[in-house]
Amino acid sequence: MPAWAHDTGAAHFETPGWTWDPWIIVPLAIAATLFAFGWRRLHARSSLGAYRLVARARLFAGGWLVLAIALISPLHQAGERSFAAHMFEHELIMLLAAPLLVLAEPLAVMIWAFSPGDRRRIGLLANARPVESAWHFLTGPVTATLLQAAALWLWHAPALFDLALASEGWHAAQHLSFLISALLFWTAMLSRRTAPGIAALCLIATSIISGALGALMAFATSPWYAGYARLGIAPFGLSPAEDQQFAGLLMWVPGGLIHAGAALLVVRRLLRPAYA
Repeated sequence: MPAWAHDTGAAHFETPGWTWDPWIIVPLAIAATLFAFGWRRLHARSSLGAYRLVARARLFAGGWLVLAIALISPLHQAGERSFAAHMFEHELIMLLAAPLLVLAEPLAVMIWAFSPGDRRRIGLLANARPVESAWHFLTGPVTATLLQAAALWLWHAPALFDLALASEGWHAAQHLSFLISALLFWTAMLSRRTAPGIAALCLIATSIISGALGALMAFATSPWYAGYARLGIAPFGLSPAEDQQFAGLLMWVPGGLIHAGAALLVVRRLLRPAYA
């Protein structure tokens, strides 16, 4: 009888396939539809600034596509038998899809998919003091940095990660928390409300926090997660410990470089007036 990381009905010796889970497909389809209808309506009303709308569309398409690749492509099922593949999936969601989607500012486009009356009602709701206060709190740079760090460290604790490996529901909760915390984090880092110096410090702190977790995995000599340990040899002939070490390197090196690179870009913006 085959061993399972997630009980999805696909044996782990089979080639990974596509994941057509309606709980993933439907939200992705709704987001794409709202953006497309809103963008079309907004583009028809815009004479100046149309090029910015085109840029937003490209950024949204890029972020949406990366998210779809992470959650639907065979990479998702490959993550059920390899922790390194699972880590790569998480990196795509948090380090590529999330910042692209934030840069696209999709909510300001999606609202145009609704009728004028609905837009007014949504605007009133969004501008209500409790909603506005909660949004400002959650997208504050320190709050967003702490939330993302908490999501990373808590979900990689063996008890919670094994829970996600054993249950599709908890696995979805894990991915959703990674996506939401990353969206809040990149919203804070890219917001004009955030001082460049604060953003740079938060990015460097995140590079250290995620890098430390990745380094602990990379130097561990035994697997942390029972769900992967009982699968035995991972793809490419890696033992569970080696597969985990590779996953740790993926979190440590590329993840650290992206956050450090973003911090350098912010610092460059901070220093630019000094040379003007």
